[in-house]
Amino acid sequence: MSAFNVPTRDQVSENNQAIFDNLKNTLGFVPNLFATYANSDTALENYLNFTNAKTSLSAKEKEVVNLAVSQVNNCIYCLSAHTMVGKMNGFTEAQILELRAGRASFDTKLDALAKLAKNVTENRGKTDDNVLENFFSAGYTKGNLIDAISLVGDKTISNYIHSTTQVPVDFPVAEPLEETV
Repeated sequence: MSAFNVPTRDQVSENNQAIFDNLKNTLGFVPNLFATYANSDTALENYLNFTNAKTSLSAKEKEVVNLAVSQVNNCIYCLSAHTMVGKMNGFTEAQILELRAGRASFDTKLDALAKLAKNVTENRGKTDDNVLENFFSAGYTKGNLIDAISLVGDKTISNYIHSTTQVPVDFPVAEPLEETV
């Protein structure tokens, strides 16, 4: 495989340069995975529009899905980034490890969501009936289901981009799940 270098601002399109500037102003830096999207003239903008689109899921719920999906897909980049974001959203390290494993003993509703995200990802959308029933019994709606599955797709795209490109992780690296849970 040829090495993928993380493109710098001067190596991307004018549109992506403006996005880089915005990311740097907002986050303080351009994450390597976002910069990798900028190898395409359109993918970075499309991805950011999709990932920041309106949803019925809260920020915490989005992180539940992001962590469970990234663990199933074994994406160290996204696990590292979303461990940090999960902490910013109030999850403890122990809770994050549980969410990565596809469960949340500390919250019944988030447990149903974590199990759904893990199951959808593992089964490529062929969700087990009992997982789906548990999701609805926890208080989620059909709209929440569609938003959760959309988020699974969103996160899977980033997982696959990192798995293919192997750009360096520029977040504190998440510890392996099997050693801690």
